Amino acid sequence: MEDISRRSFVRRVTGAGVGASAFTIIKPELVRGAGKEKLKFGLVGCGGRGTAAVLNNFTGCENTELVAMGDVFQDRLEGSLKRLKGNEKFADRVNVAPDRQFIGFDAYKKVIDSGVDVVILATPPGYRPLHFEACINAKKHLFCEKPFGTDPAGVRRFMAAAKRSEQMKLTVVSGAQRRFSRDHQETVKKIQGGAIGDITSTYAYWIGTPVIQQKARDPKWSEMEWQNRAWYSFVWICGDQVVEQHLHNIDVCNWVMGAHPASVVASGGAAWRPREEIYGNIYDHIVADFVYPNGAHMLSHCRQYPREGGIYGNVSELVVGTKGRSNCHDLGGGSGQDPRAAFKDPLEDPYVREHIALCDSIRGNGPFLNHAQEVAESTMTCVMARESAYSGLEITWEDMMASKLDLQPEYSWDAKPVVTPLPVPGVYKFERVKKEPTPADRPAQKKKKKVG
Repeated sequence: MEDISRRSFVRRVTGAGVGASAFTIIKPELVRGAGKEKLKFGLVGCGGRGTAAVLNNFTGCENTELVAMGDVFQDRLEGSLKRLKGNEKFADRVNVAPDRQFIGFDAYKKVIDSGVDVVILATPPGYRPLHFEACINAKKHLFCEKPFGTDPAGVRRFMAAAKRSEQMKLTVVSGAQRRFSRDHQETVKKIQGGAIGDITSTYAYWIGTPVIQQKARDPKWSEMEWQNRAWYSFVWICGDQVVEQHLHNIDVCNWVMGAHPASVVASGGAAWRPREEIYGNIYDHIVADFVYPNGAHMLSHCRQYPREGGIYGNVSELVVGTKGRSNCHDLGGGSGQDPRAAFKDPLEDPYVREHIALCDSIRGNGPFLNHAQEVAESTMTCVMARESAYSGLEITWEDMMASKLDLQPEYSWDAKPVVTPLPVPGVYKFERVKKEPTPADRPAQKKKKKVG
């Protein structure tokens, strides 16, 4: 680990939620309450994850209420509101009047401007950089679902806003919930303290099943509506599986290493995924070999095949050191449960604990948290793997930070996002931005000796 920037490593360890004893508690400048004073939340993106995030918050946090909601679809907002109001335990904390229910591509702006203290961003990830930037400009604290973008231009936009959020002491908690699993926190802290020696390699797996939101297309839907309703099938809005889902595992490896990889070589394709409209233009498997700045490797494997026929599945992480190995949650003092498991004590559920940490950070009752930059780097790591798999090229971090690739269409119902063909390595082009030589890059010119 010596080759990793000491300042970067310390910042990541102390910002990752690895135990309150590691922190100096910082009182944010933009505290909306103190102690148990009420915090008003707004939800942007009223699908299943956004709705669940509100319930997670109510489960773990006292004196919070939902006062505004926004989505591009009326039926999604109404369905979410019905589910939240139908929960007898928390119904009185859902105070979303009709004039604070916003529909359309500009709904996020109206939620932000509705007098909320905190925004939950849970739309498909293609929209994340735009929405995050608007929240930071409005000085709002955030629970921000992962990933933080789907293309290099968007992730860099997110990173720029992330830097401002840190300067303003805004709390940003991500949906990378393994960072809030108690066993993960304690295990990562021990690994970083040398419990398994020097890290030689890491492994990240999400070998699961397909995510298909729409089984058929309604003829009444425009192209933009169709792609938003079936968003997981289209690369511009979901980022492909390696970005949207596999980020969880890759983020754990980056967290352990205290750094992002320097380069990657990846391959993938669509072996199972049929070439039909509902399956869009994403791969169903990608394998990537990342190299960190200190020379350690991360092997990443994500795959989505149906489970029929006993097809293998595995969602996990593994870290190998010179003195042992760890699955990243086996050295904690708790149950050793996978963070996706059902917890007997709901306050131990990582999905709930991240909201407890969010509110404690905002109120100044716990350590100040801002995971925006770390998880943005994990997002860029995933995008880097996708672009390598699509193109067949080795791609570096510098390539990603210079890339002009921007997949986003116009955000309007008249837009017609093109469904590009399934990428073929050697045909698909990842355009590298050539670095203009500086005087320091040019070889020194030898002065000619005068003759005579």
